[in-house]
Formats: sequence, C-alpha cells, structure tokens
Amino acid sequence: MCLGIPMQIVEIDGDVGYVESGGVKRKVGLMLLDDVKVGDWVIVHAGFAIEKIKPEEALETLRLIAEGVKTLTLEAGTKSPDRGERS
Repeated sequence: MCLGIPMQIVEIDGDVGYVESGGVKRKVGLMLLDDVKVGDWVIVHAGFAIEKIKPEEALETLRLIAEGVKTLTLEAGTKSPDRGERS
C-alpha cells in the first residue's frame, strides 16, 4: 500500500519545495504542480508533491491518519506476534 501524506509548503527554491507536517520536514519535487506557493498544502508521495489540497482537507486527513495509527497501536498491544489473542 502507498500513502500520500498532506504536508505544508514552507519554502520554495525553483522546482524544489520544502514541506513540513507534524514536525517532520522534507525536500520534495514540485515539477508536477503549477502555481504552488509557500503556505499551500500538498499531498506528498515518493518525494514529489502530487496534488494541491485545501487546508481543511489536509488537517482532516492528518487527523484520520493519526486516529488509524492509534487504533493499530492499541490493537498491536492486545495481540501476540502470531496475530492470536494474548493469554
């Protein structure tokens, strides 16, 4: 499975952008998008910004990802490595 993660553009240098989300900063290619600027939210996949999205959509997606991680973490704590229930 592949995930595209919402990140906010914090700096632009030609076709390269620097994005941040949750304290994580990344260098990404911007050549797949037109008309992006500092402050925009984009979906980042495989080192490229692949889609510009609305801030509300970005924040909701990040919330859902965090919720999913929390659920998986809780489930992992209740099951043994062989996927069976702990005794």
